[in-house]
Amino acid sequence: MSKRQPTPSGEEKNVTDGDRTPMTRAMLEAKSIELFELIADRGEIPASDSRISQGGEFADALTSLIELGLVRQAGEDDTSWVPVDPATVQAQIVTPMTQEGIRLLQESADWANHFTTLRSAWRRSAPNDERGPFTYVHRPAIQPFVDSLAAECEFEALTAQPQNRRAGGDALAEAIAKEQAMIERGVTMRTLYQHAARRSSETREYVSAVVAAGGEVRTLDEFFNRILIFDRRIAVIPSPEGVDVAVAVREPSVVAYLVDVFERAWERGRPFGHGDPSTLKDIASEQRSMTLRMLVEGHSDPAASKRLGVSPRTYAGYVADLKEEFGVDTRFQLGYEIGRSGSSAIDDS
Repeated sequence: MSKRQPTPSGEEKNVTDGDRTPMTRAMLEAKSIELFELIADRGEIPASDSRISQGGEFADALTSLIELGLVRQAGEDDTSWVPVDPATVQAQIVTPMTQEGIRLLQESADWANHFTTLRSAWRRSAPNDERGPFTYVHRPAIQPFVDSLAAECEFEALTAQPQNRRAGGDALAEAIAKEQAMIERGVTMRTLYQHAARRSSETREYVSAVVAAGGEVRTLDEFFNRILIFDRRIAVIPSPEGVDVAVAVREPSVVAYLVDVFERAWERGRPFGHGDPSTLKDIASEQRSMTLRMLVEGHSDPAASKRLGVSPRTYAGYVADLKEEFGVDTRFQLGYEIGRSGSSAIDDS
């Protein structure tokens, strides 16, 4: 549908429904609402008003209101602009959008069903190396592969994420949307992080959305490798070659073993959402014990910080706190005091 609308300069512009873009909405939010309120309060605004003339403060805002049909010229003399009932305009603009949204949701569901059928056919006829007990997946195919497993997941997803923070922006929004979609279709979802992830605002935002949807998230003090397990049928773990290669495991006995490892870690984890003083104190105590253990075992700072899931600088801060606690100035003195205290220095944390 199209129509010709006058602009403040007197020219006519062809306006279609497709012109109602986010940019038009942004203009409405910016100045057009202010102008509409001004016109509504006064009943009209003269066409000669300098504020709506070309180059005026509300010139673009008036154009936006005209395009949306929220103002019209009064009478045949065209000397002023008067407001139009927004309810009538809303029905013309919002209702088609809602209908289009419903149509797209249905279409996306149909596409998903078709691809599920295709995936089932592919699994029946895939080469042996693609459906065997172990499959090596290389970048950039890893994420699409994981996404396909998540889309097929029917009842349970178990994930362990050793990183201490998630990516933000669009990547965060996309991850949240995927997890929410899984949970909404009945998938039970449990995720493990390290304690250090609690400091990340992006991770907290992700966890808040997932928990609100019905997922569960816990944290541990110890380092662990990334693992994804779908329906206790297939697990995805890192390859010894590094993060650029993932291994998909379908061997039932190995998957069952990995599930058991996850469950044991889950039992020791602490719920992410618990911010009460006792929980935070316990977490701090566990991180202190882990730091002491890293020092006793002689790990380098980079290795120790990785085990704790923190930056080398944060780990150095932990060591500095221990120096102050034991009343020493050097790491050598700290090591001596820890050794003199024996296992009680770690166990009593």
